[in-house]
Amino acid sequence: MTTDDLRATAAALAEHALELPELAHARTVAAYVSVGGEPGTPALLDALHARGVRVLLPALLPDNDLDWGAYTGEGSLARVRHGGRMTLLEPAGERLGVDAVSEADVVLLPGLAVDARGMRLGRGGGSYDRVLARLDAAGARPALVVLLYDTEVVPRVPAEPHDRPVQAVVTPSGVRRFT
Repeated sequence: MTTDDLRATAAALAEHALELPELAHARTVAAYVSVGGEPGTPALLDALHARGVRVLLPALLPDNDLDWGAYTGEGSLARVRHGGRMTLLEPAGERLGVDAVSEADVVLLPGLAVDARGMRLGRGGGSYDRVLARLDAAGARPALVVLLYDTEVVPRVPAEPHDRPVQAVVTPSGVRRFT
């Protein structure tokens, strides 16, 4: 996609996501900063912050688990290089601990695809599998929403017994809910 395409899809994604009732009533949202060709999240993060929502962003730990920090605007992000693997934008401020995600009313998840059952295919690092297991262990039941492109909604993805379905997928063309 061109830069203009990426910008347009990010704007559409943010517009549809912000219409979700779950986000309209959320006090705390765990999200992420998109990288590379992922559907863009900065406009959505800024809109949530402007609404007064507490936005938590992940910081990748050496064991692929996720710590969390608060997003207070673009200036609250730092570029962090993780070995030879990747550079991510992460919260520059205080780390809140791996359990901070349990305070979220909504968790916005990255992914490679989602299927008709709401099963999400991640990148294979297990970071979000740990997050979802931590939420289960804490008895937390936030809404789980994956942000994808329309072409990433597919008939079926592989699933393992520990995988949890999402309640909805937001794409540039709209929202699809799963039962």
